Amino acid sequence: MAHAETEQPGTGGPEPGSSGWRAGLRRAIRSGTRPEPWKRSPVLTALALLLGLLMLLHAWITDRGGLGSLVETFLPWFGLFVPLLLAGALWRRSASAVAALLLPVVVWGNLFGGLLIDKSRPGSDLTVVSHNVGDGNPDPVGTARDLAASGADVLALEEITPQAKPLYEKGLAKAYRYHTVQGTVGLWSKLPLSDIEPVDIQQDVGPLGDAKPVDVKMAYNRALRATVATDQGPLTVYVAHLGSVRVMPRTGFWTDSRDRNATALAEALAAERSERVVLLGDLNGTMDDGAFDGITSLLDSVQAEAGDGFGFSWPARFPVARIDQILVRGVEPRSSWVLPSTGSDHLPVAAGISW
Repeated sequence: MAHAETEQPGTGGPEPGSSGWRAGLRRAIRSGTRPEPWKRSPVLTALALLLGLLMLLHAWITDRGGLGSLVETFLPWFGLFVPLLLAGALWRRSASAVAALLLPVVVWGNLFGGLLIDKSRPGSDLTVVSHNVGDGNPDPVGTARDLAASGADVLALEEITPQAKPLYEKGLAKAYRYHTVQGTVGLWSKLPLSDIEPVDIQQDVGPLGDAKPVDVKMAYNRALRATVATDQGPLTVYVAHLGSVRVMPRTGFWTDSRDRNATALAEALAAERSERVVLLGDLNGTMDDGAFDGITSLLDSVQAEAGDGFGFSWPARFPVARIDQILVRGVEPRSSWVLPSTGSDHLPVAAGISW
Protein backbone atom coordinates (compact mmCIF):
# COMPACT_ATOMS: atom_id res chain seq x y z
CA MET A 1 0.00 0.00 0.00
CA ALA A 2 1.42 3.35 -1.03
CA HIS A 3 2.09 5.96 1.63
CA ALA A 4 1.63 9.73 1.04
CA GLU A 5 4.89 11.56 1.34
CA THR A 6 5.03 14.49 3.68
CA GLU A 7 7.55 17.25 3.53
CA GLN A 8 9.54 17.82 6.63
CA PRO A 9 10.27 21.22 8.07
CA GLY A 10 13.30 22.81 6.50
CA THR A 11 12.94 20.96 3.19
CA GLY A 12 11.54 24.03 1.29
CA GLY A 13 7.86 23.03 1.44
CA PRO A 14 5.11 25.30 2.74
CA GLU A 15 4.92 25.70 6.46
CA PRO A 16 1.69 25.02 8.24
CA GLY A 17 -0.65 28.07 8.08
CA SER A 18 1.64 29.98 5.72
CA SER A 19 -1.17 30.62 3.16
CA GLY A 20 -3.24 32.48 5.76
CA TRP A 21 -0.20 34.53 6.77
CA ARG A 22 0.43 35.59 3.19
CA ALA A 23 -3.23 36.52 2.60
CA GLY A 24 -3.12 38.66 5.70
CA LEU A 25 0.04 40.37 4.47
CA ARG A 26 -1.59 41.16 1.14
CA ARG A 27 -4.64 42.65 2.88
CA ALA A 28 -2.39 44.79 5.06
CA ILE A 29 -0.52 46.08 2.03
CA ARG A 30 -3.76 46.96 0.20
CA SER A 31 -5.13 48.68 3.31
CA GLY A 32 -1.95 50.67 3.70
CA THR A 33 -1.99 51.91 0.13
CA ARG A 34 -5.73 52.71 0.02
CA PRO A 35 -6.55 56.36 0.89
CA GLU A 36 -8.46 57.01 4.08
CA PRO A 37 -12.02 58.50 3.81
CA TRP A 38 -10.68 62.02 4.43
CA LYS A 39 -8.08 61.63 1.68
CA ARG A 40 -10.28 60.14 -1.02
CA SER A 41 -11.42 61.99 -4.17
CA PRO A 42 -9.51 65.28 -3.84
CA VAL A 43 -10.97 66.34 -7.21
CA LEU A 44 -14.54 66.11 -5.90
CA THR A 45 -13.50 68.03 -2.79
CA ALA A 46 -11.92 70.77 -4.89
CA LEU A 47 -14.99 71.02 -7.16
CA ALA A 48 -17.29 71.36 -4.14
CA LEU A 49 -15.16 74.17 -2.72
CA LEU A 50 -14.96 75.92 -6.10
CA LEU A 51 -18.75 75.74 -6.47
CA GLY A 52 -19.24 77.36 -3.07
CA LEU A 53 -16.67 80.07 -3.77
CA LEU A 54 -18.19 80.76 -7.20
CA MET A 55 -21.60 81.47 -5.66
CA LEU A 56 -20.14 83.31 -2.68
CA LEU A 57 -17.93 85.60 -4.76
CA HIS A 58 -20.12 85.92 -7.87
CA ALA A 59 -20.03 89.72 -7.66
CA TRP A 60 -16.24 89.60 -8.13
CA ILE A 61 -16.37 87.70 -11.41
CA THR A 62 -15.13 89.83 -14.28
CA ASP A 63 -17.82 91.09 -16.64
CA ARG A 64 -15.44 91.03 -19.57
CA GLY A 65 -17.30 89.26 -22.33
CA GLY A 66 -20.40 89.35 -20.14
CA LEU A 67 -19.11 86.44 -18.05
CA GLY A 68 -20.26 87.93 -14.75
CA SER A 69 -23.76 88.67 -16.03
CA LEU A 70 -24.02 85.21 -17.56
CA VAL A 71 -23.13 83.52 -14.26
CA GLU A 72 -25.44 85.76 -12.22
CA THR A 73 -28.36 85.27 -14.61
CA PHE A 74 -28.37 81.54 -13.96
CA LEU A 75 -26.94 81.63 -10.43
CA PRO A 76 -29.86 79.77 -8.76
CA TRP A 77 -29.31 76.81 -11.07
CA PHE A 78 -25.80 76.26 -9.74
CA GLY A 79 -27.46 74.58 -6.78
CA LEU A 80 -28.18 71.58 -9.03
CA PHE A 81 -24.49 70.71 -8.91
CA VAL A 82 -24.75 69.98 -5.17
CA PRO A 83 -26.72 66.70 -5.43
CA LEU A 84 -24.52 65.61 -8.35
CA LEU A 85 -21.36 66.14 -6.34
CA LEU A 86 -22.97 64.56 -3.28
CA ALA A 87 -23.78 61.41 -5.27
CA GLY A 88 -20.16 61.23 -6.42
CA ALA A 89 -18.86 61.77 -2.90
CA LEU A 90 -21.05 59.01 -1.48
CA TRP A 91 -20.09 56.63 -4.27
CA ARG A 92 -16.41 57.30 -3.60
CA ARG A 93 -17.01 57.29 0.17
CA SER A 94 -15.15 60.56 0.45
CA ALA A 95 -15.70 62.23 3.80
CA SER A 96 -13.73 65.30 2.70
CA ALA A 97 -15.94 65.86 -0.36
CA VAL A 98 -19.11 65.54 1.73
CA ALA A 99 -17.77 68.06 4.23
CA ALA A 100 -16.70 70.45 1.46
CA LEU A 101 -20.26 70.45 0.10
CA LEU A 102 -21.38 72.26 3.22
CA LEU A 103 -19.95 75.48 1.73
CA PRO A 104 -22.11 75.60 -1.45
CA VAL A 105 -25.16 74.41 0.51
CA VAL A 106 -24.84 77.22 3.05
CA VAL A 107 -24.08 79.86 0.39
CA TRP A 108 -26.98 78.78 -1.85
CA GLY A 109 -29.33 78.71 1.12
CA ASN A 110 -28.26 82.19 2.14
CA LEU A 111 -28.76 83.53 -1.39
CA PHE A 112 -31.97 81.80 -2.39
CA GLY A 113 -33.39 79.91 0.58
CA GLY A 114 -35.78 82.76 1.34
CA LEU A 115 -37.37 82.43 -2.10
CA LEU A 116 -38.58 78.93 -1.24
CA ILE A 117 -40.87 80.33 1.45
CA ASP A 118 -44.25 81.79 0.56
CA LYS A 119 -44.04 85.38 1.80
CA SER A 120 -47.30 86.60 0.29
CA ARG A 121 -49.90 88.25 2.51
CA PRO A 122 -53.49 89.31 1.83
CA GLY A 123 -54.76 92.86 1.84
CA SER A 124 -53.22 94.66 -1.14
CA ASP A 125 -54.62 98.02 -2.25
CA LEU A 126 -53.44 97.88 -5.87
CA THR A 127 -52.57 95.11 -8.33
CA VAL A 128 -49.92 95.82 -10.95
CA VAL A 129 -48.91 93.65 -13.91
CA SER A 130 -45.98 93.88 -16.31
CA HIS A 131 -45.72 91.94 -19.55
CA ASN A 132 -43.35 91.90 -22.49
CA VAL A 133 -45.96 91.06 -25.10
CA GLY A 134 -43.33 90.13 -27.70
CA ASP A 135 -42.84 91.70 -31.09
CA GLY A 136 -43.47 88.30 -32.69
CA ASN A 137 -46.65 87.59 -30.72
CA PRO A 138 -49.02 85.73 -33.10
CA ASP A 139 -52.12 86.59 -31.05
CA PRO A 140 -52.14 90.16 -29.69
CA VAL A 141 -55.94 90.08 -29.41
CA GLY A 142 -55.83 86.99 -27.20
CA THR A 143 -52.99 88.44 -25.14
CA ALA A 144 -54.99 91.63 -24.54
CA ARG A 145 -58.02 89.57 -23.53
CA ASP A 146 -55.97 87.52 -21.04
CA LEU A 147 -54.38 90.61 -19.52
CA ALA A 148 -57.71 92.38 -19.17
CA ALA A 149 -59.03 89.34 -17.31
CA SER A 150 -56.10 89.45 -14.87
CA GLY A 151 -57.85 92.09 -12.78
CA ALA A 152 -54.79 94.36 -12.71
CA ASP A 153 -55.42 97.98 -11.75
CA VAL A 154 -52.26 99.10 -13.54
CA LEU A 155 -50.88 97.26 -16.55
CA ALA A 156 -47.52 97.84 -18.26
CA LEU A 157 -46.68 96.44 -21.69
CA GLU A 158 -43.30 96.28 -23.37
CA GLU A 159 -42.24 95.53 -26.94
CA ILE A 160 -45.36 96.95 -28.55
CA THR A 161 -45.05 97.04 -32.33
CA PRO A 162 -46.78 99.66 -34.49
CA GLN A 163 -48.88 96.91 -36.05
CA ALA A 164 -50.03 95.48 -32.70
CA LYS A 165 -50.58 98.81 -30.95
CA PRO A 166 -54.19 99.38 -32.18
CA LEU A 167 -55.06 95.78 -31.28
CA TYR A 168 -53.91 96.24 -27.69
CA GLU A 169 -55.63 99.60 -27.43
CA LYS A 170 -58.90 98.13 -28.67
CA GLY A 171 -58.64 94.94 -26.60
CA LEU A 172 -57.89 96.79 -23.36
CA ALA A 173 -60.17 99.81 -23.84
CA LYS A 174 -63.13 98.32 -21.97
CA ALA A 175 -61.15 97.32 -18.88
CA TYR A 176 -58.86 100.36 -18.77
CA ARG A 177 -60.16 103.88 -19.21
CA TYR A 178 -56.73 105.53 -19.21
CA HIS A 179 -53.65 104.62 -21.17
CA THR A 180 -50.54 105.95 -22.87
CA VAL A 181 -48.08 104.45 -25.35
CA GLN A 182 -44.64 105.99 -25.65
CA GLY A 183 -42.67 104.28 -28.38
CA THR A 184 -42.58 100.54 -27.67
CA VAL A 185 -43.81 100.73 -24.05
CA GLY A 186 -47.28 101.48 -22.77
CA LEU A 187 -49.24 101.91 -19.54
CA TRP A 188 -52.92 101.09 -19.03
CA SER A 189 -54.75 102.09 -15.85
CA LYS A 190 -58.19 101.98 -14.27
CA LEU A 191 -57.18 105.13 -12.41
CA PRO A 192 -56.41 108.56 -13.92
CA LEU A 193 -52.95 109.15 -15.37
CA SER A 194 -51.04 112.42 -15.43
CA ASP A 195 -47.51 113.81 -15.86
CA ILE A 196 -46.89 111.36 -18.70
CA GLU A 197 -43.48 111.62 -20.33
CA PRO A 198 -40.91 109.42 -22.08
CA VAL A 199 -37.72 108.59 -20.22
CA ASP A 200 -34.58 108.66 -22.34
CA ILE A 201 -32.58 105.53 -21.61
CA GLN A 202 -31.54 104.84 -25.21
CA GLN A 203 -28.10 104.85 -26.73
CA ASP A 204 -27.11 106.24 -30.11
CA VAL A 205 -25.00 103.24 -31.09
CA GLY A 206 -25.92 99.57 -30.95
CA PRO A 207 -23.73 96.43 -30.79
CA LEU A 208 -23.05 96.55 -34.53
CA GLY A 209 -22.28 100.26 -34.62
CA ASP A 210 -25.69 101.14 -36.00
CA ALA A 211 -26.50 104.75 -35.13
CA LYS A 212 -30.13 105.68 -34.45
CA PRO A 213 -31.21 108.96 -36.06
CA VAL A 214 -32.70 111.50 -33.69
CA ASP A 215 -35.95 111.70 -35.66
CA VAL A 216 -36.70 108.01 -35.11
CA LYS A 217 -35.68 107.72 -31.46
CA MET A 218 -39.17 108.44 -30.18
CA ALA A 219 -40.65 105.65 -32.28
CA TYR A 220 -38.32 103.26 -30.49
CA ASN A 221 -38.58 104.85 -27.04
CA ARG A 222 -38.19 102.15 -24.38
CA ALA A 223 -39.22 103.83 -21.12
CA LEU A 224 -41.87 106.16 -19.72
CA ARG A 225 -42.95 107.80 -16.50
CA ALA A 226 -46.48 108.61 -15.35
CA THR A 227 -48.41 109.45 -12.20
CA VAL A 228 -51.35 107.29 -11.17
CA ALA A 229 -54.00 108.97 -9.01
CA THR A 230 -54.99 106.51 -6.26
CA ASP A 231 -57.26 106.91 -3.23
CA GLN A 232 -54.12 106.92 -1.08
CA GLY A 233 -52.40 109.62 -3.11
CA PRO A 234 -50.20 109.84 -6.22
CA LEU A 235 -48.12 106.86 -7.28
CA THR A 236 -45.25 107.33 -9.74
CA VAL A 237 -44.96 104.48 -12.22
CA TYR A 238 -42.02 103.80 -14.52
CA VAL A 239 -42.25 101.36 -17.41
CA ALA A 240 -38.98 100.25 -18.98
CA HIS A 241 -37.63 97.78 -21.50
CA LEU A 242 -33.86 97.65 -21.28
CA GLY A 243 -31.62 96.59 -24.14
CA SER A 244 -31.32 92.95 -25.05
CA VAL A 245 -28.41 90.69 -24.18
CA ARG A 246 -26.90 88.80 -27.09
CA VAL A 247 -24.25 86.24 -27.85
CA MET A 248 -21.79 88.02 -30.14
CA PRO A 249 -19.03 86.19 -32.08
CA ARG A 250 -16.26 88.55 -30.91
CA THR A 251 -17.46 89.92 -27.57
CA GLY A 252 -19.22 86.87 -26.11
CA PHE A 253 -22.24 87.51 -23.90
CA TRP A 254 -22.96 91.10 -24.98
CA THR A 255 -24.70 93.26 -22.36
CA ASP A 256 -23.37 96.75 -23.17
CA SER A 257 -26.68 98.23 -24.35
CA ARG A 258 -28.60 96.83 -21.41
CA ASP A 259 -26.01 98.00 -18.92
CA ARG A 260 -26.03 101.53 -20.33
CA ASN A 261 -29.83 101.55 -20.22
CA ALA A 262 -29.72 100.35 -16.61
CA THR A 263 -27.34 103.15 -15.67
CA ALA A 264 -29.56 105.77 -17.33
CA LEU A 265 -32.66 104.37 -15.64
CA ALA A 266 -30.92 104.35 -12.27
CA GLU A 267 -30.03 108.00 -12.74
CA ALA A 268 -33.65 108.85 -13.52
CA LEU A 269 -34.85 106.97 -10.45
CA ALA A 270 -32.24 108.66 -8.25
CA ALA A 271 -33.53 112.04 -9.39
CA GLU A 272 -37.16 111.04 -8.78
CA ARG A 273 -38.65 113.07 -5.91
CA SER A 274 -41.82 111.06 -5.47
CA GLU A 275 -41.91 109.00 -2.30
CA ARG A 276 -43.98 106.21 -3.84
CA VAL A 277 -42.48 104.62 -6.94
CA VAL A 278 -43.17 101.42 -8.89
CA LEU A 279 -40.93 100.19 -11.70
CA LEU A 280 -42.49 97.73 -14.16
CA GLY A 281 -40.63 96.24 -17.05
CA ASP A 282 -38.50 93.77 -18.90
CA LEU A 283 -35.02 94.54 -17.58
CA ASN A 284 -33.35 91.66 -19.47
CA GLY A 285 -31.55 90.53 -16.36
CA THR A 286 -32.00 89.15 -12.87
CA MET A 287 -31.65 91.20 -9.71
CA ASP A 288 -28.58 89.13 -8.77
CA ASP A 289 -26.73 90.80 -11.65
CA GLY A 290 -24.36 93.51 -10.47
CA ALA A 291 -25.35 95.63 -13.49
CA PHE A 292 -28.52 96.55 -11.60
CA ASP A 293 -26.89 97.65 -8.35
CA GLY A 294 -27.80 101.27 -9.12
CA ILE A 295 -31.47 100.29 -9.35
CA THR A 296 -31.64 97.79 -6.50
CA SER A 297 -30.02 100.32 -4.18
CA LEU A 298 -33.10 102.53 -4.71
CA LEU A 299 -35.94 100.03 -5.12
CA ASP A 300 -36.93 96.66 -3.63
CA SER A 301 -37.89 93.57 -5.62
CA VAL A 302 -41.44 92.44 -4.89
CA GLN A 303 -40.45 88.85 -5.67
CA ALA A 304 -37.81 88.88 -2.97
CA GLU A 305 -40.10 90.61 -0.47
CA ALA A 306 -43.47 88.97 -1.09
CA GLY A 307 -43.06 86.17 -3.63
CA ASP A 308 -43.51 82.43 -3.56
CA GLY A 309 -40.68 80.70 -5.39
CA PHE A 310 -38.28 82.10 -7.95
CA GLY A 311 -40.90 83.64 -10.21
CA PHE A 312 -39.06 82.75 -13.41
CA SER A 313 -40.60 84.57 -16.38
CA TRP A 314 -38.48 83.67 -19.42
CA PRO A 315 -38.66 81.83 -21.74
CA ALA A 316 -42.37 81.15 -21.45
CA ARG A 317 -42.19 77.48 -22.48
CA PHE A 318 -39.57 76.58 -19.90
CA PRO A 319 -38.76 79.56 -17.65
CA VAL A 320 -35.19 79.57 -16.34
CA ALA A 321 -34.71 83.20 -15.26
CA ARG A 322 -36.71 86.11 -13.91
CA ILE A 323 -35.86 88.97 -16.23
CA ASP A 324 -39.27 90.69 -15.98
CA GLN A 325 -39.31 92.75 -12.82
CA ILE A 326 -41.52 94.73 -10.48
CA LEU A 327 -39.66 96.93 -8.01
CA VAL A 328 -41.05 99.41 -5.51
CA ARG A 329 -40.20 102.21 -3.13
CA GLY A 330 -42.43 103.80 -0.52
CA VAL A 331 -45.15 101.13 -0.78
CA GLU A 332 -45.37 97.67 0.72
CA PRO A 333 -45.35 94.58 -1.50
CA ARG A 334 -47.98 92.13 -0.26
CA SER A 335 -47.78 89.42 -2.89
CA SER A 336 -46.02 88.52 -6.13
CA TRP A 337 -46.84 85.88 -8.71
CA VAL A 338 -46.49 84.87 -12.37
CA LEU A 339 -49.50 84.77 -14.67
CA PRO A 340 -50.21 82.03 -17.24
CA SER A 341 -48.59 82.10 -20.65
CA THR A 342 -49.93 84.26 -23.46
CA GLY A 343 -48.76 84.40 -27.07
CA SER A 344 -45.50 86.01 -25.94
CA ASP A 345 -42.15 84.37 -25.21
CA HIS A 346 -42.31 86.01 -21.76
CA LEU A 347 -44.70 85.31 -18.89
CA PRO A 348 -46.58 88.23 -17.30
CA VAL A 349 -45.54 89.08 -13.73
CA ALA A 350 -47.91 90.53 -11.14
CA ALA A 351 -47.80 92.01 -7.66
CA GLY A 352 -50.15 93.29 -5.03
CA ILE A 353 -48.98 96.42 -3.17
CA SER A 354 -50.42 98.44 -0.33
CA TRP A 355 -49.84 101.61 1.60
